[in-house]
Amino acid sequence: MDTRVVEVLCYSGHAADTEPRAVAVDGRRWEVVAVERRGREPDARFFFVRISDGTRYILRQDVATGVWTIKGG
Repeated sequence: MDTRVVEVLCYSGHAADTEPRAVAVDGRRWEVVAVERRGREPDARFFFVRISDGTRYILRQDVATGVWTIKGG
């Protein structure tokens, strides 16, 4: 599985980028239909998601830079 930088659109509740709602993969925008699990490390946040075509990905946001990467598919 390779890791790529992607654009993620998030729901922002009481804090910025609370939960991913959509992700742009290879020029296409996909709706996140389920956040199946969340994780956190000192330098990153992780979301295990399923997108609208049924594919599962791990989205990772670097806390310092705000950059999102995707792994899986």
